[in-house]
Amino acid sequence: MALRIKSRWHNDEGEHSLEEIAGALAFISWRVAKEKAINLHGEDFIYETDEQRMAVIVEYLIFQLQIIDRIAHQRLGLNEEERRQLVIAVARHLAGHLQDNSVDLFGPGDYVKPFIDKLNERGAEYAEFNYTEDGPSYPFMRHLGYEIQQIMGETQSNRWVIDQVMDKDGPDVDREISRAIDNLFD
Repeated sequence: MALRIKSRWHNDEGEHSLEEIAGALAFISWRVAKEKAINLHGEDFIYETDEQRMAVIVEYLIFQLQIIDRIAHQRLGLNEEERRQLVIAVARHLAGHLQDNSVDLFGPGDYVKPFIDKLNERGAEYAEFNYTEDGPSYPFMRHLGYEIQQIMGETQSNRWVIDQVMDKDGPDVDREISRAIDNLFD
C-alpha cells in the first residue's frame, strides 16, 4: 500500500511563513522516512533491533534534509538567509520528532544532540555530491544506500539493501519530498 502524503495547505488563503513550511516539511519527511524503514522490512530485509530501525530512519531524514536544501537553492531561488532559516527550522522540527519518538521507544534521554552531530557529519559528506533537475546523482544515492547498509549489516538477508535503497526507495523519497516542496511553496 502506498503512503498517502497530504502536502497542500488546508486553508490556502495568504502566504505561509518559512517556519510553517518547515514544520510541514519535517512532518512529511518523518512520515516518508518511517514508511521507507517499514518498507525495507516488507522487502524481507532484517532489523535486529529498534535502534537499528531508528538509525535507518535518521539516514532517510538526513537525506531528505539535503534534498530540501538543494531544492531551496536551485529551484525555489531562496536567498542564503531564507535557505538557512528553512533548513535550520526543518532540522529543528525533525529533531523534535526524533526526540519524542525515541523517548517513546527507548526511554528518557537526549536524542537530539547525536542527531545534530550525525546531521552535520552527513551534511559535509553530501556536500560533495550533485543534485540536478533530475534529482540526486548516482554518488548521492549510493551514499544513502551505503550508510543504510552499514547500519543493517551485510548479512545474507541484508546484502542487497543498498540496491533497494538506490534503485527504489531513494528515488521514491526524492519524488515525495520534491512534490511536497512544490505544493507547500505553491
